Amino acid sequence: MTKGKFAQPLSITFTSPVERSARLFSVAACALLFATLSLCNTTATAQTSTVWPSKPIKVIVPYPPGAATDTITRIMMERLASRLQQTVIVENKSGANSSVGTAYVARAEPDGYTLLSVLAAYAVNPHLHKMPYQPDDLIPIAKMADLPNFLFVTNQIPANNLDELLEYGRKHPGKLNYASSGTGSSAHMLGASLSQRSGIAMQHVPYKGSALVLTDILSGEVSFVFSSMVVFMPHVKEGRLKAIAISSPQRWPTEPNTPTMEEAGFPGFNMVSWAGLLAPKGTPREIVDRVSREIALIVQEPDVKERMAKGGLIAESSSPEEFAALIARDSAMYGEIIRAGKISAQ
Repeated sequence: MTKGKFAQPLSITFTSPVERSARLFSVAACALLFATLSLCNTTATAQTSTVWPSKPIKVIVPYPPGAATDTITRIMMERLASRLQQTVIVENKSGANSSVGTAYVARAEPDGYTLLSVLAAYAVNPHLHKMPYQPDDLIPIAKMADLPNFLFVTNQIPANNLDELLEYGRKHPGKLNYASSGTGSSAHMLGASLSQRSGIAMQHVPYKGSALVLTDILSGEVSFVFSSMVVFMPHVKEGRLKAIAISSPQRWPTEPNTPTMEEAGFPGFNMVSWAGLLAPKGTPREIVDRVSREIALIVQEPDVKERMAKGGLIAESSSPEEFAALIARDSAMYGEIIRAGKISAQ
């Protein structure tokens, strides 16, 4: 067999005992340096992936306690804290159309310890208000829930379905009005869209709470409202109110006789509010992905699904990219509704 260039054993000749000791020390030193660098590199990599979270995480809800966003956030963050083995504090910072809490998070350190919980109104606000932050100051993490809205109609109007409600509006110009929790809310956008698509003028009546809406819709002061089922559905069961449609693509499991808006005669009318998590721009991608993955697992937990359903909510997650696309799509949709209706902040 032909021997290659390096087939002969490597031999090292030391000219003196001193040289021999020096060279052996040099080899040992190099080996130690290599081992040290490798250990440092491994340790740095491990620290990058495991150091977070090393202290409590704060999640800001830019709405008052008890609101839908607050309810969703507390359910989800309770489970997130358990999964991360770290305290997660939910803090309400409401005011100025949610801009107080949102701006607070937009200015926070992008280290994964300050996050923001928002509703679909986040995609509406830039079209109506001058906000103290820019949309790209925050980055999407994940959607946490969908909030389907039922169309509730007062008994004072002789309409048991959507066709009859719209026919009443055509025969009684200027008589239909609709309530909402405020200008730019999902209920406002839904009512405005129905008015625009049907060609029937309907007056928007903003309120500051569901209790006041309930009083006025039961008395007939308000014709209808788009809302979640929690406050109004019990009165439907008692025959004091009517639920004639739902804005989601599917019927609600416990209300199988209530058709979707599409089934009721409006193809493509799928407007579902949502809640999700955002982080300050610059938050490390590995943290964003970690939280997104945890949310995806949490929404599959049976007790979370059950607790959400009792509140008229659907536990639903998304990737950061999917959530970004949803925000962009809804922002374009709401912007069109606002421009078509010449809607302005009040």
